[in-house]
Amino acid sequence: MHFKLIVCFVEDSKTDEVMDAARLAGATGATVINNARGEGLNQSKTFFGLTLETQRDVLLFLVEEHLSRHILEVIAQVGEFDEKPGTGIAIQLDVEDAVGVSHQVKELLDVVEGEL
Repeated sequence: MHFKLIVCFVEDSKTDEVMDAARLAGATGATVINNARGEGLNQSKTFFGLTLETQRDVLLFLVEEHLSRHILEVIAQVGEFDEKPGTGIAIQLDVEDAVGVSHQVKELLDVVEGEL
């Protein structure tokens, strides 16, 4: 079984919503890294030296490759990445190898066979 890593940078107010939607789309879990920050095309506004930006979370999803594109699209839709600038981005990366996922493989076998 082959996996993809979906890395998602999302406003912290949307983290739970994105996590729930990804799980419904086939993700079996995620790792959340809190309090990240970043900049897009426009620099963050400041007020007396304090940055006025919303907090971001980084979500890491290790997903089966046949489910990855659908999960990525659901994340983008729920996070409103294409509708509103600065709401977040998501990317997927190939995973060469993974350990500690044997319990996920058992759960995913039936799901992936249904997709093929």
